[in-house]
Amino acid sequence: MEVINTIGRRKRAIARVYLSEGKGQITVNDKDYKEYFPFEQLHYVVDQPLNLLELKDKYDIKVNLTGGGMKGQAEALRLGIARALVKIDAEYKSQLRAEGFMTRDPRAVERKKPGQPKARKRFQFSKR
Repeated sequence: MEVINTIGRRKRAIARVYLSEGKGQITVNDKDYKEYFPFEQLHYVVDQPLNLLELKDKYDIKVNLTGGGMKGQAEALRLGIARALVKIDAEYKSQLRAEGFMTRDPRAVERKKPGQPKARKRFQFSKR
């Protein structure tokens, strides 16, 4: 099997995922993902698509992560892994879609508008 290449995005985070057959190692920016993501909750987020399909020890995953914060990066990685698994076997798509792992979350930070201190906040105003 050749290497499968996909991209996952969330907010400003971009995960470039390279999936190949192996023993279940997930490497993020040349570190083990459990070392890269310090919290157990983020490990769970990254593992979700693999645990759902029971493929945890079947594939090696190498990832380049840029931008965003920790949670955004973990969710971008989850989307990238889900997309890569669908490239391997289209049968997985319905299961992953039912759990919401195939949907790109479109929410992002709203831009700051001119004449305001933030995106929606206004400067204090008094008529007097």
